[in-house]
Amino acid sequence: MTQTYALLLRGINVSGHRKVPMPELRSVLEGLGHQDVRTYLQSGNAVFTTDSAVDQDALTAEIENAIEDHFGFRVDCLVRDADYLASVAEDCPFPAAELEGKQLHAFYLSGPADPERIAAIDQEAYAPEAFALGDRVLYLYVPEGLGRSRLGDVLTRPATVKGLVVTARNWNTVVKLVEMTRGD
Repeated sequence: MTQTYALLLRGINVSGHRKVPMPELRSVLEGLGHQDVRTYLQSGNAVFTTDSAVDQDALTAEIENAIEDHFGFRVDCLVRDADYLASVAEDCPFPAAELEGKQLHAFYLSGPADPERIAAIDQEAYAPEAFALGDRVLYLYVPEGLGRSRLGDVLTRPATVKGLVVTARNWNTVVKLVEMTRGD
């Protein structure tokens, strides 16, 4: 039985730095024995299958090491299975279907956020922006876009997400990764 996963790379191909060409990323993943490797956009999204369910933390470490060996620099990665990605989309507390894809974002986290740190953020001070905490994900609504968001900056500060890897995807990408991992 095969299992489908999405790989989310953090902080690559930004302003010409930390270049990870998607054809090379596909080759790295195939070299690790993964099948049906596909990438989406140039911002570090890949989908692949393996022969069986595996420990996602071990899989993440293996991929991070392979990327460092191939490209010469370390890249933080998150690996999530198809069911998790679907649950992120289904559990979104914002009316995703009514919003433009760049107004809504999912900040994927490597582990659970500290609820006390998150609760300490005064959402009203950032209105009309808003966020909600989910299972290893922060949902962020930013009507003016992420580039102008003050709340997005607060949510990803080390003091807020201490010790966690965080990588954001706009809602269009969230939906596309769900489709790709389901085989749509």
